Amino acid sequence: MKKLLSTTIEPIHLSIGLLLIRIIIGVVMAFYGYEKLIHFNEMAASDFWAKNVSFLGMTGKFPLALTVFAEFFCSLFLILGLFTRLSLIPLLICMGYIIVAIAEFSVIYKGDNGIEVNTAFVYFVIYLALLLTGPGKYSIDAKIGTK
Repeated sequence: MKKLLSTTIEPIHLSIGLLLIRIIIGVVMAFYGYEKLIHFNEMAASDFWAKNVSFLGMTGKFPLALTVFAEFFCSLFLILGLFTRLSLIPLLICMGYIIVAIAEFSVIYKGDNGIEVNTAFVYFVIYLALLLTGPGKYSIDAKIGTK
C-alpha cells in the first residue's frame, strides 16, 4: 500500500511505463497504417484522398504515401524504440494535419454517444509526451546510447 501512495518516481517504473505506452500506441497506429498500405491504390483513387486531403499542394497518392510512412513505418520504429524522437516527428505532423485540416480544430465534439474526443488529438498528445520524455531505458536507442 505504501508503494501505491508514494509520490517518488522510480526509474524502472518510468521506463516500464514508457515501454508499455510505446508498444500499445505503436501497435494500434501501425494497424491504421497497415490497412492503408494494403489498400493503397484503392484509397489513393478514392474521393476522400483526391478531394479532401491536400498536402504541399498535392493530392491522392503523395499525402497517402506520407501517411503510410508515418502511421506504419514510424510506428514500427516507435515500438522498437529505434530513432524514437526522430520517428515521432512524422507522426506528430500527421496527427497535427488531421486535427487542423481534416477535423478543422474540432478536438471535442458532440458524437453519437455524447461528448467525444478527436482520436488524432489523443495520439498527438501522447506522441508529444513521448518526444519530451524519450523512449526510456528499454529501447534500442538506450542500448545504442550506452555504448
